[in-house]
Amino acid sequence: MRLLVLNVHFSPFTYGGATVVAEEVAQTLQRDHGVQVFVISAISRADLAPYAVMRVESLGMVHYMINLPDNRGAVLADNNPQVAERVAGLVSTIAPDLAHVHCIQDLGAGCIPALQAAGVPVILSVHDYWWLCERQFMMRPNGQFCGQDPIRVEACRGCVDDIARTRRRSAQLGAIAAGCELVTYPGTYAMDLSLRSGLGQAGRSVVWTNGVRLPGPDFAEAQARHRSADGPIVFGHIGGPSDSKGWPVIKAAFTAIDRDDFVLRLVNGSVWGNWWDGHDLSGLRGDVQVVPRFAQDQIDTFFAEIDCLLFLSQWKETFGLTIREAISRGVRVIQTDSGGTVEHALADPARLLPIGAPPGRLVAELNRVLDAPQDRPAPVPVTSYADQARGFMALAAQVLAGRATL
Repeated sequence: MRLLVLNVHFSPFTYGGATVVAEEVAQTLQRDHGVQVFVISAISRADLAPYAVMRVESLGMVHYMINLPDNRGAVLADNNPQVAERVAGLVSTIAPDLAHVHCIQDLGAGCIPALQAAGVPVILSVHDYWWLCERQFMMRPNGQFCGQDPIRVEACRGCVDDIARTRRRSAQLGAIAAGCELVTYPGTYAMDLSLRSGLGQAGRSVVWTNGVRLPGPDFAEAQARHRSADGPIVFGHIGGPSDSKGWPVIKAAFTAIDRDDFVLRLVNGSVWGNWWDGHDLSGLRGDVQVVPRFAQDQIDTFFAEIDCLLFLSQWKETFGLTIREAISRGVRVIQTDSGGTVEHALADPARLLPIGAPPGRLVAELNRVLDAPQDRPAPVPVTSYADQARGFMALAAQVLAGRATL
């Protein structure tokens, strides 16, 4: 099978959890299932002509990057005819049997009709709320979660610049998604909210759970070394200084807590520069450390050296990748009640922090961890990328056989 994968980012410019999923599944399909994978993504370079196409090889795949000019505006971010034209030209060269479309903000939803016009069936994998919310994460301008359920475009007036454009966007993207042979979601929360909001069709929508990279053979030994050192509890935060990822709550809680017997490890996830430059961390208690971003093959090193993951997302996410990475390694998690992130075996309703909860609630959970350092969960089974790839092959077989109604 010749598979064309579309995602706004892709190696060598990896950024964000959805990109990691797209890369890992593509590699597994090619390695374990004999699939020949081609990739289309976006770049934005001033030294290249607008919409020029650069061909590279990355992760063992032929990868085409379309150069997007600056200042494209919101309309072209949603549906860009010039990108669709480039995709159509590449399809004639690649001749794929199937297209797997992930996050296509900036590439634009017009890629999908271009694929279908060439006779290529499309599996669309929804990773966030871009198809329903032009702000992508259902976060209001004041940094608070929108909370619509179902999502109705007329209620978006207070968040968008032009409600008429938003209506057009909603109708256009909805029609494109409805025309896909199959739409997948990483969890039940995301699928149910999307269907209630009018995205896709019930008979062509399915939960296709994201996988994670499972711990390697040396992880348990490395984790045991860290724990036997009898050092302070180490908290880890991967989400950066973002309102949506709960940094204001984390900052307030680690300023208010009345103790210093811990380490707070903050990951700099930025590809360029440092997320934490310009952020005053001097008032935080404990030993605060900013550490470099890590690649997928360094996940074990990071998780072996922390005791508790902080996942304080302030929106209802579709999935919690780092949560699954943590619990598969026996690492404690403090998390919010944030949509699809709680669809795992260790989610305890009594311990979940409500979105918008005051910092005092987090302080109480921090003290709970600090006062019981030996209270560690056993690792739990989670979906692997190998599992996810096998699931995709089954879905692809149904689509190619014309039986996408599940």
